[in-house]
Amino acid sequence: MSAVHSHSRIPKKPCNGCTCSIGLLSRQQRNKTLFRQISSQNRKSIVSTADNSDQYSVSTTFLQCNSNKYVNTSKRLKELRKEMYKADKTLVCYVVPSEDEHFNEYTTFKEQRKSFISGFDGSAGVAVISNNLSNLNIESHPEGKALLSTDGRYFLQASQQLDFNWQLNKQGVDTLTWQQFCINECLENFNVFNLNKKEDEFVKMKIGIDPKLITYRDYENLTSVINKQGHSDKIEVISIDENLVDLIWPLFEESPERVLKPITYLDERYTGQSFHQKKRTILKDLGGDEKTTKFVISKLDEICWLLNLRGSDIEYNPVFFAYLIIDGEETILFTNNTIDDSTMAVLLKNKIQVQRYQRVWLHLQKMASSVTSKINVPQDASWGIIQHLNNGVNSDGESIINLVPSPIAYHKSIKNDVEISNAKLAQKKDAFALSQYFAWLENELVNKQRLIDEVKSAQELEQMRQNLPNYKGPSFETISSTGSNGSIIHYTPTKESCRMIDPNKPYLLDAGAQFLEGTTDVTRTIVLKKDIENIEELKRNYTLVLKGNLALERMVFPKDTITGDKLDIISRQFLWAYGLDYKHGTGHGIGAYLNVHEGPIGIRPNKVNDIKLAKGMLISNEPGYYKDGEYGIRIENDILIVEHPEYKDSLTFENLTLVPYCSSLIDKSLLTNVEIDQINSHHKRCWDILSLKTNPLSITFKWLKRETAPL
Repeated sequence: MSAVHSHSRIPKKPCNGCTCSIGLLSRQQRNKTLFRQISSQNRKSIVSTADNSDQYSVSTTFLQCNSNKYVNTSKRLKELRKEMYKADKTLVCYVVPSEDEHFNEYTTFKEQRKSFISGFDGSAGVAVISNNLSNLNIESHPEGKALLSTDGRYFLQASQQLDFNWQLNKQGVDTLTWQQFCINECLENFNVFNLNKKEDEFVKMKIGIDPKLITYRDYENLTSVINKQGHSDKIEVISIDENLVDLIWPLFEESPERVLKPITYLDERYTGQSFHQKKRTILKDLGGDEKTTKFVISKLDEICWLLNLRGSDIEYNPVFFAYLIIDGEETILFTNNTIDDSTMAVLLKNKIQVQRYQRVWLHLQKMASSVTSKINVPQDASWGIIQHLNNGVNSDGESIINLVPSPIAYHKSIKNDVEISNAKLAQKKDAFALSQYFAWLENELVNKQRLIDEVKSAQELEQMRQNLPNYKGPSFETISSTGSNGSIIHYTPTKESCRMIDPNKPYLLDAGAQFLEGTTDVTRTIVLKKDIENIEELKRNYTLVLKGNLALERMVFPKDTITGDKLDIISRQFLWAYGLDYKHGTGHGIGAYLNVHEGPIGIRPNKVNDIKLAKGMLISNEPGYYKDGEYGIRIENDILIVEHPEYKDSLTFENLTLVPYCSSLIDKSLLTNVEIDQINSHHKRCWDILSLKTNPLSITFKWLKRETAPL
């Protein structure tokens, strides 16, 4: 599955006296049922199991309501504009990104500033708030515009969640970008503000942003657009070090804080390599014509991978908040998380210093003032990091920074033998839970004719996984969708608005797990009855999707030559032959007990980078088809890049996932003999492995036997 986000909701009016933000409330409501029950003992929350109607109900100290909210943002925007004017009297636009300072896909409640100020809680997007400087009452009653820019996954959701103060900017549809919106607002204010001034008295208009929340590359792109349009004498991008949304948040509700969890050491029986082995590899990659051993690391999963540490500060991602600096023999970890004695002993043994999280900024300044060789900084580092490195130059104006692709990202994507062995074990465990789940769901809905909603079913899967050894939680929010909900690519059921699962319609489950051994991500579309409506159309389209999945898995390609975009068409070709397609990528990298969406690799239509697919990379294979308002089909396996057993210098894929395909949806007449053999081989492997761990008298055993029978 790719980026997770919520489905569209019907806005509701706030309850009496409620000042909770939609960004805080809806995410708490969405996430509480699955992840919260795992980590609740470490949060300021109380898990209640007394009420059978909600197996994992949570009462959180700052959660005042139990329904999704629609928020009038007028007062919030007014207070923010006041702070904008205080920060700089020519600050026209303030930019509020979705990201935190480490650019995580998932963010904690504290970092959901865009949700707080706009009411839109989709995971991607940028909010821009402008201030009308010609307003004579700007200090007490400021006015301006507000724009929310997001991509196609969120158009409907944003249109329902944004109130009358906001303009929705549809990326890829509207010609206006949020950057151009800022420029236009600045030019309009410039002309009014400097109306009666001489040219040498003109005052620049400002675009402000928290420098920790924008990459240096994106900052440069914004300034480049301004310069190319010839407005550098009128517009300036400035850093606002104290986040303005954070300043006003307490005026409306208790602003959340980061809840920092203990850091744990992940033994080499799971990682396969020591810290020193990894460090040597990284420093070797950083060497070159101008050898340097200085490296600043801000991505949390990269820090965890390098140090063989894990945390649980962010839902679904086993990471913790930190920065890391390598300076030759010196390695410094900046974090405020607690570290137990055994983990600290490992850090001391590895000569890793630990300092407070906030001290990284002073250390960067110190590095910049005493640098004798260049400092390596990842290309996706924040503007704030570059600023604290003296804006990348020394006292003589010479560059002291190498902006480089992070070598950690590449090496992390290539799993070693231990990680591969563990990944296969994780897949076996998760396949057992998923088979048990599908058998249970069919038995409950068809045989017992019970009513089960999308959330309850996801909770049942979670409970089944809880019995598995070394299970640490879901790797993303489970997508449990019946009928037309399956056509929403990343639909997320909520307790308040989910549907009862209809056994007369297709059901799509996209679910992933985190084990100490590895991370999984599996999607299956099934039917619970054979005689449902449109079964022939469903079988055809399901089989076309399956053919694409199988074709990618069979693909053979030469070493060191292919980027992921070159393979995307392999999965789409059979759908294209019928005029069909899907609007998401075909595959993403998968971590080793790390993030389920792991860069830098992927299989998608557009080229993102020049990283070649290599032996040991673990990637998802997930073609699909979605008929709006009716159903969704997605078949996702986790596939490993391996050497071809016969052809020299060639690579192919090994399917690690052990969940059967839906036999009732396979149209054998559309399959070739090669595809039939491939399916039968996969099903035999599923049966041979899973049946050994299954009670022969159980419904799971019967389900497995039926679903893995040869075509």
